[in-house]
Amino acid sequence: MEPTENKKPISRNVVIMGLVSLFNDIASEMIYPIVPLFLNVVLGAPATIIGVIEGIAESMASILKVISGWFSDKIRRRKLFVTAGYSLSTISKLLIGLAQTWGFVLFARVIDRIGKGTRTSARDALILESVDPAYRGRAFGLHRSMDSLGAVFGPLLALLLIHLYSSNYRMIFYIAFIPSLVGVILLVLFVKEKRKSAEELGIAKPKDEKPFRFNWKEMDPRFKMFLLVSMLFALGNSSDAFLILRAKDLGLAVTLTVMAYVTFNITYFLFSYPAGWLSDKIGARKVMMIGFWLFALVYLFFGLTGSSFWVWFLFPIYGIYMALTDGISKAYISELVPKEKSATAIGAYLTATGLIMFVASTLAGFLWKYVSPSAPFYLGAATATIAAILFMTLLRNKKYAL
Repeated sequence: MEPTENKKPISRNVVIMGLVSLFNDIASEMIYPIVPLFLNVVLGAPATIIGVIEGIAESMASILKVISGWFSDKIRRRKLFVTAGYSLSTISKLLIGLAQTWGFVLFARVIDRIGKGTRTSARDALILESVDPAYRGRAFGLHRSMDSLGAVFGPLLALLLIHLYSSNYRMIFYIAFIPSLVGVILLVLFVKEKRKSAEELGIAKPKDEKPFRFNWKEMDPRFKMFLLVSMLFALGNSSDAFLILRAKDLGLAVTLTVMAYVTFNITYFLFSYPAGWLSDKIGARKVMMIGFWLFALVYLFFGLTGSSFWVWFLFPIYGIYMALTDGISKAYISELVPKEKSATAIGAYLTATGLIMFVASTLAGFLWKYVSPSAPFYLGAATATIAAILFMTLLRNKKYAL
C-alpha cells in the first residue's frame, strides 16, 4: 500500500503514546517481580492466593478489552479511555504500597488490570487513526519497541532499589508511582484527538448519522479465521512466568534469571520497529507466520534442553518472536476490519486470546506439577505448529487470503 501524500511515517501522537507506554512499563516492570515477594514475605499470603490474585486480575483485563473497545467505537472517542486506563494503573501503585492485607492487594491489582483493560483497545485504535495505513506496521513496531524498553529498565531498577532500600518493598511501590504519573501527564498534555463525525468515518452522511453497530455476522471471514487461529495458538501460550520458572529450574540463580528475562526484553525492543517496517513491506500476515514458527522452535527447545546454557539464547529469540507478533497482530487486524470498528475488533482479539491464555497457564501449572517441567513447552510447541499450519492452509484459500 502506497502512503498518502505528505503523510509522515510516524506522527507525534504515536511517539507520545510510545513514551507513555515506556514510563508506564518502567513502573509496571519495577513491581512485577516484587508483588509476589511482598504478598508472601510481608503479608504472609500462600502461593495459592498469589495465583488466585493474578488469575482474577488478568481475567478482568481480558474481559474489559472488548467492552471498552466497543464503547470507544460507539462514542467515537479514544483518548478518554486511554487516559482513564493509564490513570487507574498509576493509582494502583500507591494502593499496593498502602496494603496491609492480601485482600487489599487483590483490590489494587484489579484496579490496575481494569486500567489495562480500559485503555488497550482504544489506544491501539488511536494509533491506527494517527498514521497513514502504509505505515501502521512501523507505528505499532515503534510503540512496542518503547514499551519493551521500559521492560528492560524496570526490572534493573527494581534490583537496584531492592539493594538500596534493603528489600523495603513499600518504598519501591511508591517510587514506581512517579514514572507512571509522568506517562499520564504526557498523555493528557500532548496527545491530540479530533472527534470524528460519522461522515468522516465513512459510515453516514452528516444529516443521516446511523448508530454504531457491531455485527459479528458481517465481519470479514479473514478476521474470524485469524481469531480462531490465534485462540488455538494461545492454548499453548502460557504465562511468561513459566519461562522464568524454567530458567530457574535449569539451575540459574534468581539474579541471573532476572537478567535472562532482561535479555528477552532487549531483543523485543531492538526488533520491534524493524518487524513493523518489514510488515509494511511484505505484509503483516507473513511476519506473523514467521513469529508462529519461531515460537514453536523456542518452546520445543525449552522443553528439550537440560542445561541453563541455552537459556541465554532462547530468551533473546523469544524476544524476537514477540517483536514479530505482538504489535503486528494489530496491524494485521486493521487490514481486515473497517476503521470505525477497529477498537472493538482488537478488543475481541485481545479478550479471546487473553482468556484462552489464562486457561493455558492453568493447564501449564498442572502439567508442570503432575507430568514434568518440560510438558508445558511441548504443548506450546505443538499448538503453535498446528496454528501455523492452519494459518498457512487458510491463506491459500482465496476466501481468506488478502
